[in-house]
Amino acid sequence: MHPALWVGKTGLNAMDTKLSTISNNLANVNTVGFKRERAVFEDLLYQIKRMPGTENGDNAQIPSGLQLGTGVRVAGTQKQFTEGNVNTTSQTLDIMINGRGFFRLATPDGDVAYTRNGQFHLDSEGRVVNTNGLPLDPEIVVPDNTTDLTIGQDGTVEVITDGDTANPQQIGQIDVVDFINPAGLMAMGNNIFKETAGSGAPNVGVGGEDGFGAVTQGALEQSNVSAVEEMVDMITTQRAYEMNTKVVSTADEMLRNLTQTL
Repeated sequence: MHPALWVGKTGLNAMDTKLSTISNNLANVNTVGFKRERAVFEDLLYQIKRMPGTENGDNAQIPSGLQLGTGVRVAGTQKQFTEGNVNTTSQTLDIMINGRGFFRLATPDGDVAYTRNGQFHLDSEGRVVNTNGLPLDPEIVVPDNTTDLTIGQDGTVEVITDGDTANPQQIGQIDVVDFINPAGLMAMGNNIFKETAGSGAPNVGVGGEDGFGAVTQGALEQSNVSAVEEMVDMITTQRAYEMNTKVVSTADEMLRNLTQTL
């Protein structure tokens, strides 16, 4: 079997995975807080036919040797946590983190999850929850007689009850949580992430202090996907796929000529 067939096959598989990554990015171009992914490639093992630096018969060293590659593979996919554009909504419970950090949510199994999506709502008990009903951790409960709610850049939540503007009450604090390696977080879907050994332990801080992003009320962070960039990337991926297809076709043609000659 011609080695180029197998090398071309690895290239086709790699480009197929990259196209899947691009399509997921484009599908989430309007998802609040979404972070684009990119496929990371690495070359496969090499067949060393002649070691570089070996001596030939004339007491001279061969400078480069003879090394044949066996293809490529997808080593992983990496989330890019650059900030998306700001969409000002003026909605009381629409908040975003302007800088590094995540909101922390409590999950039904007693664990915690993290998100950049700041679209929050009130449930039937007055708790501040995300679109899927997961409450903030620590929990924030808004009183029934609240007439106004404000969230400071440091995450402090204050309410005015019964129209008493002279005596605002602080009902909680929205923590900002950061990781030394956000790309190591596990994407769980539904705009949430979970901690892994690769992300490191969570660091809890106050918004706008010590490198943590400030909390902004009445705004949302849009997806950081650039449709133009993804479309260009898709075209280059398509061309790379076509070139690998041509390699497979050419190797097949060479084998057919060989078998017909013999």
